[in-house]
Amino acid sequence: MRTPVDGFATAIMLVLCVVWGAQQVAMKAVAGDISPMMQVALRSGIAAVLVWFIGQWLMREAWLSRVWHRSGLVVGVLFAAEFMFIAEGLRWTSASHMAVFLYTAPLFAAIGLHLRLPEERLAPVQWMGMALAFAGIAVIFLAPGAKGAEQTGTASTFGDLLGLCAGASWGFTTVAVRTSRLSEAPATQTLFYQLAGAFLLLLPLALWSGQSVIHFTPQALASMAFQTVMVSVTSYLIWFWMLRRYLAARLGVMAFMTPLFGVVMGYLWLDDQISLGFLLGAGLSVAGLLVVNLSKAVGQTQENVRRVTS
Repeated sequence: MRTPVDGFATAIMLVLCVVWGAQQVAMKAVAGDISPMMQVALRSGIAAVLVWFIGQWLMREAWLSRVWHRSGLVVGVLFAAEFMFIAEGLRWTSASHMAVFLYTAPLFAAIGLHLRLPEERLAPVQWMGMALAFAGIAVIFLAPGAKGAEQTGTASTFGDLLGLCAGASWGFTTVAVRTSRLSEAPATQTLFYQLAGAFLLLLPLALWSGQSVIHFTPQALASMAFQTVMVSVTSYLIWFWMLRRYLAARLGVMAFMTPLFGVVMGYLWLDDQISLGFLLGAGLSVAGLLVVNLSKAVGQTQENVRRVTS
């Protein structure tokens, strides 16, 4: 029985949102030393080994059999696609924009689950929230000055589109996990498939595309250590653990603090320019996502009350 979000969970979610918001900033900051594509490939390979060791040797978990060649392959490819779009997008757009577009993932997850699972059907108020969120995305793309003075032209638009594709890939990964046997698998098994898929697909792609130059400067090593240990292993395992302990909808609402931290850190560390048009679009998008998830949380609470009182 999952419990409501308490003070401990709130504090953990605050830390997780800071870590996730810093992810794109850490990648962009050392892109001159290691290309974003190579960063993702290397960190995913190292993290996959660490997660396998944690699951099989430390926690002694019983992984499900005969799922790697179907469900495992699907989530691996989708996870690789997500970070391929992030890595390529960061070459053209800012970390602040990427942080906002990446967190459109719940929109795509909600649509996919609505089509696949009857219990995940969206209510009218949730469709209103979806429309509000997509209106915010349109504002970022179309509003005059939304990109800032140094981000005009087709290059930045292309990077933003890749960020939107990254959000879609993440959302469809959620659908793939939720509608397959991986929904019953230990968190380490699902995460291992995702990380292994990203390493096996993105390393050859980085080498083929000429993004293989590596300069292990102190800043690059610090960034890679943060991305590997803190983001790819620790934060994801904590997130999966919390999903099993607390109400998922409440956690999902709190996760929308992440793009806010991403925008702030991009501004402070990378001097990302933040225009009023961008802030308006990002605000509309986050507000729409909150409507979708808050209404879902209220619905779950009412359903739990009916079950207890019936």
